[in-house]
Amino acid sequence: MRPCAIVTGSATGVGAATALMLSQMGWNVQINYSKSEVEAEETARYCREAGADVIVMQGDVSDDSVCRQMVETSVAHWGRLDAVVNNAGTTRYCPLSDLEGLKKDDFIHLYEVNVLSAFQMSRAAAPHLKKQKGAIVNVSSISALNGSGSSIAYTCSKGAMVTLTLSLAHALAPEVRVNAVCPGFIQGRWTRDFLGEKYEQVNEKFSKASTLQMTATPADIAEGIAYFVTGAKLSTGEVRTIDGGFSHKVTSLS
Repeated sequence: MRPCAIVTGSATGVGAATALMLSQMGWNVQINYSKSEVEAEETARYCREAGADVIVMQGDVSDDSVCRQMVETSVAHWGRLDAVVNNAGTTRYCPLSDLEGLKKDDFIHLYEVNVLSAFQMSRAAAPHLKKQKGAIVNVSSISALNGSGSSIAYTCSKGAMVTLTLSLAHALAPEVRVNAVCPGFIQGRWTRDFLGEKYEQVNEKFSKASTLQMTATPADIAEGIAYFVTGAKLSTGEVRTIDGGFSHKVTSLS
């Protein structure tokens, strides 16, 4: 029987690439979206063409009842659940120096979508993942490690996601492995829509600033996620940076 995974926020970008990659590796997948129905169905089609049995579910994963329904649907349909990829996320742009630009509601909203959703999905899935000795992968960001990003609220939420990963790794051991990936700049529609006409300039800036002189595609991040889902049998509580060496670039003094 094919193993089965839920990937949140998987209509486009990293989530879609992860769902497709797992499908190509012999998994069944549940695709989740909040607004992008057309894109979700297109991703589902690609996954089915790769051989997967696919469930498509609309829902806001910041709502606990939605998370529980997604898990229940997967288990009812497949009789098992082997992995959860907590990829759903959002941001609120505000320069780091503009402390007055962020309100309480901004923090609450970003924490609900970026952190609370991952906790709720993990909690709902935990009993089933334990039966399969499964895996959870949280998609954080290098913002969690360097404090830079689209806003302080965003960086704090991604930092909390790293801490959540460590806590869940302890809480769900030894049956469930819990790890995180921290992508750097990711090419694609989400970043392009966010940056607008600055997209190419920023992409080039990050490329030149990285050790490997490149930025990631969604498929590059999906590869790291798939590693934690399908392998890494002795890894839990790990935080893997995927940024072309941007975080470790050493500037020559000569």
